[in-house]
Amino acid sequence: MAIGECKDIENGLEKPFLENDKIIDCEDEEAISYKEDGSIGMVLLSTCVAVCGSFEFGSCVGYSAPTQSEIRNDLNLTLAEYSMFGSIITIGAMIGAITSGRIADFIGRKGAMRMSAVFCITGWLAVYFSMGTLVLDIGRFLTGFGIGIFSYVVPVFIAEIAPKNLRGGLTTINQLMIVCGSSVAYLLGTVITWRNLALTGILPCTFLLVGLFFIPESPRWLAKVGLEKEFEVALRKLRGKNADVSREAAEIQAYVDTLQSLPKTRILDLFGSKYIRSVIIGVGLMVFQQFIGINGVGFYASQTFESAGLSDSNIGTIAYAVVQVPITIVGAFLMDRSGRRPLLMVSATGTFVGCFLTGASFYLKGNGILLEWIPILAVSGVLLYISAFSIGMGAVPWVVMSEIFPIHVKSAAGSLVVLVNWLGAWAVSYTFSFLMAWTATGTFMLYAGFSVLTVLFVAKVVPETKGKTLEEIQAIINS
Repeated sequence: MAIGECKDIENGLEKPFLENDKIIDCEDEEAISYKEDGSIGMVLLSTCVAVCGSFEFGSCVGYSAPTQSEIRNDLNLTLAEYSMFGSIITIGAMIGAITSGRIADFIGRKGAMRMSAVFCITGWLAVYFSMGTLVLDIGRFLTGFGIGIFSYVVPVFIAEIAPKNLRGGLTTINQLMIVCGSSVAYLLGTVITWRNLALTGILPCTFLLVGLFFIPESPRWLAKVGLEKEFEVALRKLRGKNADVSREAAEIQAYVDTLQSLPKTRILDLFGSKYIRSVIIGVGLMVFQQFIGINGVGFYASQTFESAGLSDSNIGTIAYAVVQVPITIVGAFLMDRSGRRPLLMVSATGTFVGCFLTGASFYLKGNGILLEWIPILAVSGVLLYISAFSIGMGAVPWVVMSEIFPIHVKSAAGSLVVLVNWLGAWAVSYTFSFLMAWTATGTFMLYAGFSVLTVLFVAKVVPETKGKTLEEIQAIINS
């Protein structure tokens, strides 16, 4: 799903968990050359603790899919009330993501993770004890705010503590854990009640809060706020007692000084002629990423399978959960092998076929044609859709976005793009149930239409950025 975003480590640029290695690699080429020796045990432990936040992110996102019927029946919710419950998490996440940079800079990466965990735990308890829509929605909003902070601070923390030669693999774990959290929520939701499922969401936060006592703060953040002694202690703890950290410490300090000296850019400055094409590419990809329907299909997968006439919607939900993990792994391997444009176009083509098959199944059902084949066609379409999305449209737009803006405008560009992305996520997740009630066939054909437009947009507007320096990419865009 398109909900695992993070920011440029020093400049606030939002992108998915998978992409911190891209950001840092680009900046490392300009400013940093890490010396890799010593122990990595503490780095691995710190990563394991931090990705509990990634798992929590996935758990929150996946919660609404298997619980829709049960919550609506137990609390007598109308379609509009459940649509608000399902979508309000995106509003909380948008606010959390926008404020997360300042929070993490003010109280530190570990402090931000603690704060996020507390919000999520409070939200889950509110959901568990809710007896009506108000407390239910407040709980969902709080978990959204919590994962909005997680979406920034977890990958940033890992990127800041990891040696360069491990950063790519460790940030891939982040993306994988988001998908695992979502899949586990789907699976558990088929066998336990919605209230008990809410309690399971507390577990990753508990592990995170305990684990934070045993790991160091980010050395980069300590250097940024001027805590030089603590900075050196944390760096040595991460690299091992026998590692020579003097060169890396000097390079990190020089890099922080350089970033702080760069000029600040406002969002309005992005609409000048110098950056407008980059804005069109970045915002356009975010719009299409959302409006091909991912948060509608993902949040309400169980409803879709029920509407298609599947005798046990849990079968479809389980299949949906199982498919996500291996496909996400495949997408990570293809990222730097196939190129951005081909992966985007193949992915969007796959979402078109998936939406078309699912829409066709509802058309056949409405006309009483081939009724025995309708559930199979619907499940196949949804599984093809999520597979295609996971392999390209989920992460690649954020990769491209991280590469098309110069470093000094990434903060403003990130603020604009994350706002567009989360607003799109809210619009799709809120309207999905209403569109399905109006016309299920039309809903999926609408998403199929946006998939076609995505292919055309990528073919005509989006440049290939694989294997190019930032300067080469800027030259291509400006030409």
